[in-house]
Amino acid sequence: MKRSGLITTKIGMTRLYDDGGVAHPVTVLSVGDCTVIGNRTVEKNGYVANILGVREAKAKHVAKPQAVAAEKAGVKPYRKVVEFRVSDDCIIPAGTQLVASHFIAGQFVDVQATSKGKGFQGAMKRHNFGGKEASHGVLKAHRSIGGTGMREWPGRVLKGKKMAGQMGNEIVTVQNLKVFGVDDAENLIFVEGAVPGANGTFVLISDAVKKEQKDLPVPTKMKVAESNEQQAAETETEPVAE
Repeated sequence: MKRSGLITTKIGMTRLYDDGGVAHPVTVLSVGDCTVIGNRTVEKNGYVANILGVREAKAKHVAKPQAVAAEKAGVKPYRKVVEFRVSDDCIIPAGTQLVASHFIAGQFVDVQATSKGKGFQGAMKRHNFGGKEASHGVLKAHRSIGGTGMREWPGRVLKGKKMAGQMGNEIVTVQNLKVFGVDDAENLIFVEGAVPGANGTFVLISDAVKKEQKDLPVPTKMKVAESNEQQAAETETEPVAE
């Protein structure tokens, strides 16, 4: 079984306390208007996937291919669109709005986001180099990387050599983070530990691939079903007029 993930937005970090009074650093992720806008099938596409979109946008504010695709599918264009590969029993109907309780407290998840960009950095900060000696004839080159050249053969710097350069601003995946809890009222997910990216970054969250987990809602927890249950409960509690 492979369930769909969610597209969330990083709000920031805070601390929450468990029943024993122990503080846990958590990252707050907002699900927002994450909606299923389409599906991929084996017959048509060769694989099975759910297409999710988040943050509705006007057609003029998205790329033309995305706007045309949304128009053909009969849905509104979204700023962020992502596919999640799923198994056959985890296909979610198009138009379903997903909620934070798609994940449950105590389960493990993998998160993926674009890390903070740190600009051009030296090798000591970027690759944790030790640098040169502070004395013994070293002059104004204490943080340099040393020699990078070769002998007569091959006579060049090999590709992939650890050197100074752009740091950060790359896709980072963190595995096996624990879900501390969810807030259905505000549609928030609280994940223990740090999540890559600055506040406001789109974060993809899905079930941990290296953990075997049980009792997860399959294919998801429907928002419509929740409202129907709530209405039914209210009807049962209303006093009958005599």
